[in-house]
Amino acid sequence: MNKLILADNQAIYRAGTAKILAMEDDFRIIAQCAEADRLYPALDTFRGAILVFASALKLDVQALIPRVLAAGSRSIVIAENGEPVQPWFTTGVNGAAHRNVTGPALIECVRHVGQGERNVRAAGMDAPGLDEDSVGSRVRDRLTPKEFKIVALIVQGCKNKEIAIRLSTTEQVIKNYLRSIYDKTGVSDRLELALFTIHHRILAEAAQAVGDQIMQGL
Repeated sequence: MNKLILADNQAIYRAGTAKILAMEDDFRIIAQCAEADRLYPALDTFRGAILVFASALKLDVQALIPRVLAAGSRSIVIAENGEPVQPWFTTGVNGAAHRNVTGPALIECVRHVGQGERNVRAAGMDAPGLDEDSVGSRVRDRLTPKEFKIVALIVQGCKNKEIAIRLSTTEQVIKNYLRSIYDKTGVSDRLELALFTIHHRILAEAAQAVGDQIMQGL
């Protein structure tokens, strides 16, 4: 049984990763952390685990890796799309994936690290697919400006009621828009929509910009 500790400051991505990994019979998620203050106690408590952590947490890797090793654990970094991962391997991290990693590729990476392998790269990292960008561009162009605002707010963790307030409409109208958005993106729920957006760089960057503008009241 592979015991997993998930550490990521993006709550939606953390939840999506947990959902993907928890479906495997040989994986058990024993802790989830949003910041370093909770991560280190989890490492000390749950020894022999696999730590899956985001580079976005900006952890002090010189302090992190000795703690991981002292606990008899292993580590996998989730790097931002396009971020070089060789420096992480140099510091002693066992595996690496990018934000846009597919579920199967992440599962395979975790399994290899769990078997004691080192310098494990998730499938697809060395050959970023043009399909990813083309899919993101195609979906972005299909969404209306109002639909994209809803997507941006969902990625930021807003519920339907809050979205309705920010866009000066009703929850029912938001639900109607969501049905159209799900059809255009091929997802079935809010979590899948958020993960789909995060996994496609073009969509993620556009959603971040639109979400920031809405939150600032622009």
